[in-house]
Amino acid sequence: MTNTRRGPRIFCVANQKGGVGKTTTTVNLAAGLAQVGQRVLVVDLDPQGNATTGSGIDKRHLPSSVYDVLLGSATIAEARQPSPKGGYQVLGANRELAGAEVELVDFERREKRLKDALHAVRDEHDFVLIDCPPSLSLLTLNGLCAAHGVVVPMQCEYFALEGLSDLVNTIKQVHANLNPELQIIGLLRVMYDPRITLQQQVSEQLKAHFGAKVFDTVIPRNVRLAEAPSYGQPGVTFDPASKGAVAFVEFAKEMVKRLG
Repeated sequence: MTNTRRGPRIFCVANQKGGVGKTTTTVNLAAGLAQVGQRVLVVDLDPQGNATTGSGIDKRHLPSSVYDVLLGSATIAEARQPSPKGGYQVLGANRELAGAEVELVDFERREKRLKDALHAVRDEHDFVLIDCPPSLSLLTLNGLCAAHGVVVPMQCEYFALEGLSDLVNTIKQVHANLNPELQIIGLLRVMYDPRITLQQQVSEQLKAHFGAKVFDTVIPRNVRLAEAPSYGQPGVTFDPASKGAVAFVEFAKEMVKRLG
C-alpha cells in the first residue's frame, strides 16, 4: 500500500448503539489487515476490555494499559503487547480505565491525550484501530480526536438508522470543534442475513442514502465469529475458512484498496 499520509491511518470503530459488533469488527479487521501485510495497532478504549481479551490478552494482568498512557505514566511503546495469534499489537484496557474519565478532567488537552501519545509511534504502524465505548464519553472523544476517520459497523435493522444519525451529528461536532480531519470512512454491514427482508430493505436504504460510503463487503451472521473471543483470538485466525473470517479478510483488502 502506498501511504501518502505521514504516519499510520487511524480509525475509530464506533457506533453509539451498543451490541452492533464494534469489538468483533475491530479485532477481525486488525487480523485481516495483518494477514495482508499491514502493521496494526489496536487501541482498546472501552473499560470492558473486550478487544483486549478478544485478542488473547489477559486484561486482569496488564503490566500497563491505555489508562497509564492517557495519564502519562507509560508510553504506547511500553504498554502495547502482541496479540498471540492475531498478528497485531494491542494497547489493552481493563476496568481501571473507567476511572480515567474523572482523573483526566483537570488535564490540559484532556481530549487529545491519545492523539499526543500516538504521535511517538507514528512510524511503527500502518493502521491504528480504536475500539470505542458505545457512550459519548471523554474516552470516545479521545478516540475521535486522534482519528482520521470513523468506521461504523451497522446491523441492517429498524433502529440502526436512528442510532446512525446520532453518530453522524457527533462526528460533525467533533469535526467542527476539535478535529477537522475527522470524517466517516465507511459503513460496514455486519451480522447480515440476506434471507430477512427487512435487512435487505435497510441495506438498500443505506446504499441509497450514503452511496460510496457503504463498504462493498458485507459481514454475514456467523457463529464462528461469535465463538472466537471465548478462545482468546479473532475469528479470522480461529476458523480461517468460516464465512465470517473470509469476509473480514475481504474487508481488509477493500480497506487497503480504498485508501491506497
